[in-house]
Amino acid sequence: MKKAFVLGAGLGSRLKKLTEKLPKPMIPVFGKPLIEYSFEHLSESGINQFIVNTHHCAEVYNDHFKNDHYKEMPITFKHEPALLDTGGGIDNVSELLSSDPFLVYNGDILTDLPIINLLNHHNDNKNAVTLALRTNGSGKHIALDSKSGKVTDIKNLLHSGNTGSYQFTGIYACNPEFLNYLQHNKKHSVIPVFLKLIKEKLLGAIVIDDGKWWDLGTRTNYLDAHQILSESKFPNYLIDYKSNWKRNRSEESQIAPDAKIDKASYIGKGASIGSGAHIINSVIWPNSKVIAESQLVRCVVRNGQIAKGKLENIDI
Repeated sequence: MKKAFVLGAGLGSRLKKLTEKLPKPMIPVFGKPLIEYSFEHLSESGINQFIVNTHHCAEVYNDHFKNDHYKEMPITFKHEPALLDTGGGIDNVSELLSSDPFLVYNGDILTDLPIINLLNHHNDNKNAVTLALRTNGSGKHIALDSKSGKVTDIKNLLHSGNTGSYQFTGIYACNPEFLNYLQHNKKHSVIPVFLKLIKEKLLGAIVIDDGKWWDLGTRTNYLDAHQILSESKFPNYLIDYKSNWKRNRSEESQIAPDAKIDKASYIGKGASIGSGAHIINSVIWPNSKVIAESQLVRCVVRNGQIAKGKLENIDI
């Protein structure tokens, strides 16, 4: 499996101010766009061709990936002038996916779960789609028959009496036949398609609890991830950035010697932190500024913005 479709067109409304001028997968995590972690994660399993749908602030992708590549790996961007939802988004790129099996990957997750386990399981079973699941998480909506490896219901929508015991990770492997189940040129969710596959016993799943997994679709999860990651070695592919990560700041930031910055915070490239400032579990994006003597607790200061005073749980 060489291709992955990364969902990048969402509005990111749960992140509020953070996505006013950025697509959700482009929000910086330790100074690096979230989607680049997705590309790194996928490439570890041999996937080296990426397709990304775009909608909100699509120009940001073009500005960042100027030659439509990440490192040596090609990216095909497919713009959606009107949002098509998950099913419609996949159908919109079906011509690029129709020849071989492919992976679908949500653009707002951060994980290092072993994708190769999913790919091997999918190759060994006759499923149109195979979901990657976890036993822990707040959204346990997938019902799975552990003996057959088949999904039997989602949120009890098929009235099986089982509301689900597993968290869906937003990662799934597909055979080209899956594309035939999608509605053509129409906005639609992939969930009704999955339900049809369940009835035909073509929707499988594998439980992968190894590694870490976050949905960064909310500011709470976004800040929590920075806090947790500052105290761990996750993810493995962040190792190249370890020196900057350990210091919690870009080498090109300007920080007053007496400023206090806790380990759960990150100071982006070109950012300025004034004398006496105290930064706690906050993320300061590139080229932004924190005025002297300010105190920030669980705040995000976006690109080019200025933070001043005593602030808590506020995005600037």
